[in-house]
Amino acid sequence: MGQNLEELFDVVDEQDRVIGQERRREVHRLGLRHRAVHLLVVNRAGRVFLHQRSRQKDLFPGYWDSSAAGHVGAGEDYDGTAVRELEEELGCRPDQPPRPLFKIEARPETGQEFVWAYLVEAEGPFVLHPDEIERGDWFTKEEIDRWLVERPQEIAPALHYIWPRVRPHLG
Repeated sequence: MGQNLEELFDVVDEQDRVIGQERRREVHRLGLRHRAVHLLVVNRAGRVFLHQRSRQKDLFPGYWDSSAAGHVGAGEDYDGTAVRELEEELGCRPDQPPRPLFKIEARPETGQEFVWAYLVEAEGPFVLHPDEIERGDWFTKEEIDRWLVERPQEIAPALHYIWPRVRPHLG
């Protein structure tokens, strides 16, 4: 099925205030500021779940990315989107809600997205959404560090930017 390029996003200004709405296709084509969430799922062993983006994605198909990530739809908020993305992409309903860690300003590395990063504790198993995720696996922090240095071309740009900021929160 791939992405719904007609999905409506809030377009925001440099302070993350809504200034209008536009379809996904146009937001990405025009490089308009919009909103997204990235979630890092960590298990009791301290391993982090990452996923390989579906080959049907409109941006960065086949790249490895955060555990779950997604756009904040028109009229949605960050926290609600984080819960929705976990359920939609991973079939995950953790005991505790996702914990917000930090917000990143819209920038080229995030595709002009304001991004809230969240930490989630969960064990799986997960039910991966085939339109969103090709596959996923658990990795140690050290494996991810090495991967970003040795094979950076396999990692989505947003994760390159987010990982060094999330890592200190992982213990």
